[in-house]
Amino acid sequence: MSEINTPSKEAALEFQKSFEKLKNEISKVVVGQEHIVENLLISLFSRGHCVLIGVPGLAKTLLIRTLAKTLNLSFNRIQFTPDLMPGDITGTEVIEEDSKTGHKKFKFFKGPIFSNIILADEINRTPPKTQAALLEAMQEYHVTASGTTYSLEKPFFVLATQNPIEQEGTYPLPEAQLDRFMFNLWLDYPSFEEEMDIVNRTTTAFETEVSEILNGEQIREYQNLTRHVPVPESVLNFAVKVVAMTRPNSEHTPDFVNQYMTWGAGPRASQYLILGGKTRALSQGRFNVTEDDIKAIAIPVLRHRVVNNYAAEAEGIKSEDIIKRILENA
Repeated sequence: MSEINTPSKEAALEFQKSFEKLKNEISKVVVGQEHIVENLLISLFSRGHCVLIGVPGLAKTLLIRTLAKTLNLSFNRIQFTPDLMPGDITGTEVIEEDSKTGHKKFKFFKGPIFSNIILADEINRTPPKTQAALLEAMQEYHVTASGTTYSLEKPFFVLATQNPIEQEGTYPLPEAQLDRFMFNLWLDYPSFEEEMDIVNRTTTAFETEVSEILNGEQIREYQNLTRHVPVPESVLNFAVKVVAMTRPNSEHTPDFVNQYMTWGAGPRASQYLILGGKTRALSQGRFNVTEDDIKAIAIPVLRHRVVNNYAAEAEGIKSEDIIKRILENA
């Protein structure tokens, strides 16, 4: 891959080419879900993490495993359960005896968190203490055990899933912890034609192989490239204004937000709107961010960072509805 550390139209076109190759390669295995795939890639190249909400059987694991293969990255799936302990994720220290000297010492055995891509399956099935172990690694990119810090290899990408149906015996992530995820993505059922294609592909002996498109070093270069994309002051102003409008009783708040919302989004939402906008612009071969880029990712960035009140729930108004109105009035 050519040098892409400095901003240029050529670098944007190269990014677009790789982005499209990744989408096409993933589509060989995963039917539909184009919008989800696009947002996953935007999050990856923005150094973000994702929460995926969807009923069982929508190919969440297959999607993430395929993504890891196309990027030639290590992948681990962690099934979150009520009895899962923090050490089961980060790793544990065990006493090891030297066969020659007989001396005993502690040795750290790395847990499944030491991979490039982590699928945290049903993260809301485990208690907050165990959830926090994963969230700390997401934020700090390292694990600490007995005073020793172990760095996580980059790129490091966490995708947590939640089942929206069964809520009994779950420990929902508080808004403060959800705020660490860049995107909240909802997977929908496939269309009739897509489900026909899925059934046809998965009930034969033929297995589709995917090719490696990028490696870890190339991904890190692209992640650095996104930071160099310029943002016009008008677009920066628009992104910050959209986030400010979600906060009840602020100077930018519309009346309908005061009527239906309890809490709005914090500054991290503004940061992710700009970072995601930069990556989306590159994915289309552009080295400039527009308001349309911000609008395209506003819902997955904001919907898990705002809290509706009882009036909204009583009238059946969802956070997505309010965000759409905010975008119309920004």
